[in-house]
Amino acid sequence: MSEPNFTPSLALNQGTNAPAEMGQDDLEAVRRLRDAFDNIKKQLSRIIVGQDEVIEELLIALFSRGHCILEGVPGLAKTLMISTLSRSLSLAFSRIQFTPDLMPADITGTEVIEENRSTGQREFKFLPGPLFANVILADEINRTPPKTQAALLEAMQERQVTVGRVRHKLDAPFFVLATQNPIEQEGTYPLPEAQQDRFMFKVFVRYPKFEEEFEIARRTTSLQSDEVAAVLGGEQILELQNLVRKVPVSDHVIRYTLALVRQTRVGEPGIPKFVREWLSWGAGPRAVQYLILGGKSRALLHGRVHVQTEDIQALAYPVLRHRILTNFTAASEGITSDTVIKKLIEETPAKDNELSRDERFKKIFAS
Repeated sequence: MSEPNFTPSLALNQGTNAPAEMGQDDLEAVRRLRDAFDNIKKQLSRIIVGQDEVIEELLIALFSRGHCILEGVPGLAKTLMISTLSRSLSLAFSRIQFTPDLMPADITGTEVIEENRSTGQREFKFLPGPLFANVILADEINRTPPKTQAALLEAMQERQVTVGRVRHKLDAPFFVLATQNPIEQEGTYPLPEAQQDRFMFKVFVRYPKFEEEFEIARRTTSLQSDEVAAVLGGEQILELQNLVRKVPVSDHVIRYTLALVRQTRVGEPGIPKFVREWLSWGAGPRAVQYLILGGKSRALLHGRVHVQTEDIQALAYPVLRHRILTNFTAASEGITSDTVIKKLIEETPAKDNELSRDERFKKIFAS
């Protein structure tokens, strides 16, 4: 689908929900966001070939103050993509290689005893760990024990780390990108569902198309070297993150989002038969929050100041795929979480009058 050119006057007149809380300054900020998005993609294209959908989802999560899990086989440039993104955003980047012997203090930092030369007294001094950056690449996060995974959880949720009895705030913006390898699962520590739920998106990094791989082979086997220019700074990103929260959402879009998520909950009234057959449990309220926030960010990136159901549909896969658990029956039939999400979208009416009049959804909304 082609993306519309953004003009504030047109955006104000689209849809029925006028953005009453967005002033002229905000509309100018929307224009800057749209321009920055185009410039970031242009900068990344100098290093990264293809992966447009992955890059868009990463930026949506960033502007929504969310975190991402990237899953893909080795060699798909996940690390390069993330480090290049941090350079285009002029943010401090830190890469942590998660291994079985990694301890919490290795990522959060530790206190050491240091002698004060002026007084001669010894005192504790905190040495910050690699978590004290803006963009964190948690490489192979499932290869470290739960104790270290839990240390990352506080940083993701609270934007702080606790060492001893002292809490240390992390600088904003703070963005965690964790990678997982879908193969070689021996000796790994799968993330518990509670920690997976803290990630806004689970993004699949897939094999490149033929033309993209041809270009990759041509670029990486020559002397070609491109520089990446910074497009946005930290203060600008924080401003745009606040702008995302101002985007209005109609009651219909909220109902549609609730309809998608509540259908995944096994045992609730009105859920479809295939959900009872294929799922062990479904998504919680955080999925609704992330779908709406992501929809706001996606709307701005596509030149709109209101959220549509197509924004929710586009983000349903990365938001829900790690929040619903398929059972043995689904696995035996080759059914994945993406299969379930696709079927949910197909069976959920996008029009308000159809959704509100459907007898099955009346049960869902009444429960």
